[in-house]
Amino acid sequence: MRVAVVGVSGAVGQEFLRVLQERDFPLDELVLFGSSRSAGSQFTFRGKTLTVKELKDNDDFKGIHIALTSAGGSTSKQFAPAITRHGAIMIDNSSAFRMDEDVPLVVPEVNPGDLHDLPRNIVANPNCTTIQMVVCLKPIHDLSPIRRVHAATYQAASGAGAAAMAELEQQIRQIAAGETVTVEKFQYQLALNLIPQVDVFTANGYTKEEMKMYNESRKIMHSDIEVSSTCVRVPVLRNHSEALWIETEKELDLHQVREALAKADGVTLMDDPENLVYPMPLGSASKDDIFVGRLRKDLTNPRGIALWCVGDQIKKGAALNAVQIAEYMIKKGLVPSA
Repeated sequence: MRVAVVGVSGAVGQEFLRVLQERDFPLDELVLFGSSRSAGSQFTFRGKTLTVKELKDNDDFKGIHIALTSAGGSTSKQFAPAITRHGAIMIDNSSAFRMDEDVPLVVPEVNPGDLHDLPRNIVANPNCTTIQMVVCLKPIHDLSPIRRVHAATYQAASGAGAAAMAELEQQIRQIAAGETVTVEKFQYQLALNLIPQVDVFTANGYTKEEMKMYNESRKIMHSDIEVSSTCVRVPVLRNHSEALWIETEKELDLHQVREALAKADGVTLMDDPENLVYPMPLGSASKDDIFVGRLRKDLTNPRGIALWCVGDQIKKGAALNAVQIAEYMIKKGLVPSA
């Protein structure tokens, strides 16, 4: 099994290396690719030093079985033919192919069956906020189909990449020292602030991030679920949080919902408000699961459930989800010989 990581120098690329190592992923050779700036850089994996190759439109992917890519949408579109030309499965973390009809958009806890049909040898990894949400929605949806969700997200700096995380840390130091604050990666200063904008605005007043949650959840869950969200950037390094108000077709008993979430794959229930137990970004970084708490009935709707969830944006929101897709495909014999 030969695996490639494309975009290895970025935050998600580095997380790919950690996750592959943590999970003892069954590979025999790992090949690293990056931009011309990253080419020649070296990284250690399983005690071996690996040198980054420049990503080019050539035959470098001949013999590669799985390519985990996180190099941006334009790069993914440009190099997808070269990556998949010789049979490699491209599991792409960008937004390039997510809404293409002939590319499955997959969260393994929700719709792994979609991986059995890959017309273009490409699988799309969903947006991080969508992944986190649908992992929580699936066990509830199985009890009664979900009609609509209202969501408010509290998104960490990590969603904008490693440089954005570094800028938040720099801003905190600058504020503490009484210095002028550097603002380059976000629309405004993020430290000691909230920014009610993630990505650019669209014609309907929602941002692209908010529209991703609407469109992607419908594709993943194969339903006409309606999602209306407000996405907010918050001064947290990593781990997104979401407040979800969920309306189901029939009224559900809270005990049913709690039991379903407690048993669900990829979910850890942390719901003991009497003892102040609930999920927070602090303490849940680098964890695999989505943590769920503040579970309660919606006071305004008998068919409504409210909850709070927290997940590591770089891990389950990106790298881990892609690796889990690869693991499923290997387990089910869906990876062709290269």
